[in-house]
Amino acid sequence: MTAKDWGGRDAARVLRRPTADDDKYSRGVVGVRTGSARYPGAAVLGVEAAWRTGTGMVRYLGPQRAQDLVLQRRAETVTADGRVQAWVIGSGTDAAERDAAETAALRSILRGELPVVVDAGALDLVPGASAPVIVTPHARELDRLRQALGLPQASTDDRERVARETADAFGGVVLSKGAVTVVAAAGGWVRRVAAGTPWLATAGTGDVLGGVLGALTASAVAAGRTGVDDLAACAATAAWVHGRAGVVASLAAGGEGGPITALDVAEALPRVVAELMRDSIA
Repeated sequence: MTAKDWGGRDAARVLRRPTADDDKYSRGVVGVRTGSARYPGAAVLGVEAAWRTGTGMVRYLGPQRAQDLVLQRRAETVTADGRVQAWVIGSGTDAAERDAAETAALRSILRGELPVVVDAGALDLVPGASAPVIVTPHARELDRLRQALGLPQASTDDRERVARETADAFGGVVLSKGAVTVVAAAGGWVRRVAAGTPWLATAGTGDVLGGVLGALTASAVAAGRTGVDDLAACAATAAWVHGRAGVVASLAAGGEGGPITALDVAEALPRVVAELMRDSIA
């Protein structure tokens, strides 16, 4: 059965408008453990995206070089360990270069109770996770994850079935990136997200997506929405918001749209969130 499409109206229902009673904790705190000495920009992009999506606080824990760049770009970021409501890990890292201490820290996060958005260099640790997990692989990463989970090589002809099967294997959520993104949760929840532009196929946009998803997930946890379908809705909404931000950034170049960078996408996020908030009360 073909999955339903996830659109702007669906996304608007997931976003939470802050009230006069909110503080930074009730709006959601994202813990970000991304970036590396080789790829420090991934940390900057993910943190930027989390802030611009509307989170209450971002805690960044990562290599010193990445931390310095994060603070140069976003001085409001907290770099001390402490309370968080969701994690983003793996972006801009390589499992082959990860040391034992970092592996232990990531495993501890993945064995906790908080939802974890897992990308790139941390995907190899998903099979041992007990925390609620949302993975955000591209096609090659999804193949490697399936291999680690003991699943057969996937056919590209039925991405929805592949995403469902993979989500069921580890009991979480799969956001399978592509021109059309497929989001599936263990138990059968599946949606397709077609928002976006081919200009999004550029370095760093996946790191931005991780930050958006981290912010939405932390907000959901702060509001008490922690079921696997709730997390899947956050993932589908993140894909839609990210895609729409790519379109907005591209159209800002003039005409029918032009080239964009990942930071352009992050900077377009507040406008997209504002439009969704407006539409939700229209």
